[in-house]
Amino acid sequence: MESINGNQGRVPSNLQRPDSVSNLQEGITSLLSRWNGLQLAVQNQWGGRDSHQKSQQLASDIFCWLSQSKATLHVEDLENMLHECLLLSFNTEIEMAALRR
Repeated sequence: MESINGNQGRVPSNLQRPDSVSNLQEGITSLLSRWNGLQLAVQNQWGGRDSHQKSQQLASDIFCWLSQSKATLHVEDLENMLHECLLLSFNTEIEMAALRR
């Protein structure tokens, strides 16, 4: 399994600095805003009228997962989270290869 945080298992303690938290949140939001599959789901309201809020909740969930997990973080776990969110919140499936891009 590939580790997200360089096999160290923990998010660096410097994430507790406000600017680090802000940078991580902005980075997650930026990445999700460029993800065509998610943007199509939001624009076409595949998750209903609250599709935009669901995408914001996904960003929040990813932030919490990255910043609060004490265990080693694995790319496969993030892929599973994204896949599950799209399936349950937006009623759509995206190929895993598309998630890795």
